[in-house]
Amino acid sequence: MADKYHQIAEDLRGPARELRSEIPEVLKGYAQLHAAALAEGVLSKKIKELMALAISVVNKCDGCISSHARAAALQGASRDEVAEALGVAILLSGGPGTVYGPRAFEAFLEYEESN
Repeated sequence: MADKYHQIAEDLRGPARELRSEIPEVLKGYAQLHAAALAEGVLSKKIKELMALAISVVNKCDGCISSHARAAALQGASRDEVAEALGVAILLSGGPGTVYGPRAFEAFLEYEESN
């Protein structure tokens, strides 16, 4: 499998670093929000990453899909769990979900294979 989603993440690193140097407090605040929202709690990190992946599909965000597919794989999500979460995303996003859902599944499989 090609490293398409690894490349998406890599392509964002430089511009993100440059933007962070311009607005460090904004992105520091976002990083804190990100860490707090995805921390272990009543819901596991895995469940939260599956939710984030599904929301990434609804938002049609390839960078988000890459990030949360990787995190879901690292949290031990199974193919079945990812597929089921993506089914909910497709339900709530209609036609675009049938495009971005498979992209998200492809991203997950890419990261799953690289673990």
